Amino acid sequence: MTKNRLSTATFAAFSAFAALTAPSAFAQSSVTLYGVLDEGINYTNNAGGGAVWEMASGYAQGSRWGLKGEEDLGGGTKAVFQLENGFDISSGRLGQGGRMFGRQAFVGLADNRFGTLTLGRQYDSVVDYLAPTTANGNWAGYLFAHPYDNDNTDNSFRLGNSVKYASPDLAGLQFGGVYSFSNDTGFANNRAYSFGGQYANGGLLIAAAYLQANNPGAGSVGAITANDASFIAGRMRIFGGGINYTFGSATAGFAYTNSNYKDPTGNGYIGLPLAAPGVRLDTLKYQNFEINGKYQFTPAFFVGAQYVYTMVNYEASSGSVTPKIHSVGLMADYNLSKRTDVYVQGVYQKVAGDSTQSILDNAFIPGVQAPSSTDTQVAVRVALRHRF
Repeated sequence: MTKNRLSTATFAAFSAFAALTAPSAFAQSSVTLYGVLDEGINYTNNAGGGAVWEMASGYAQGSRWGLKGEEDLGGGTKAVFQLENGFDISSGRLGQGGRMFGRQAFVGLADNRFGTLTLGRQYDSVVDYLAPTTANGNWAGYLFAHPYDNDNTDNSFRLGNSVKYASPDLAGLQFGGVYSFSNDTGFANNRAYSFGGQYANGGLLIAAAYLQANNPGAGSVGAITANDASFIAGRMRIFGGGINYTFGSATAGFAYTNSNYKDPTGNGYIGLPLAAPGVRLDTLKYQNFEINGKYQFTPAFFVGAQYVYTMVNYEASSGSVTPKIHSVGLMADYNLSKRTDVYVQGVYQKVAGDSTQSILDNAFIPGVQAPSSTDTQVAVRVALRHRF
């Protein structure tokens, strides 16, 4: 009898202890499911010689769903992870070269005092710090990207095999860097590294970043693989800075980026040689000067505009030429609720100046089906977006 009473009392005490501690244990970890669905209809006046209407997914924001979570390890330290899948609503296909979690996939440790260290497939510092000062990297998306997204401010590719550090917020200052392994016996073959920072205070945002990759687009296991690259080249080097200032309902911004591609051979958007037949392209440089503005007429409605002037240096065996590209974009967005909005966008591009005698003489707005058959192109989009 005594033994049974003791067992019953022990069991009751253990059950009470478990009931008290279980909620706090579960409260120390969390997993969140989230996503964006962006679907609309695009019109392009000239895509390879003809006008085209098409249903297209993921322009103001890439369509996605993801899981992110954390576990409190004590002492201000957490284990963190994020898995993010990109997909095409129109067809149901996976994005980012058919990857299951092609947008992001990483695990790491975060500390309130020392910052966050993560490992996996991640964004570079241009995307993390500099892109938010551009229209395309902030509120406008794909169609507003600089020509061929030459500076990756529209996040055309991610860095695989990467180790990333991000500092905590130090009175408005944040900084960080990424190193991406080649996973190759040739250590530098298709490796990448980047670093950057931004300072935010009130309505002011200032940012700068640098990115370099060796042999981007070479093979299937490096930092920027063949089915994930924007430009395929012997070396990619990008740097830039930007500033945004918000005053009342208005935001104005300026961004400058400089992209240098050594021995470029192709581009993931157009899939064509970048030089005329029989010509060797040695260096392709882009300097992008962007001004952008946004006005929030009501909490539910804003209008934004962007102008980008791009200077191109095309250095080939046939000689050096310097074309210019003018890009203009307009967008209006109306929120039907906190999570659902409708938007309309229009973009115009004009290629001017010297001729390269190649496909690069033809206008091409990132996100349209094909380059124009002329030096101008217009694209318009009407879309519905839902976040969860």
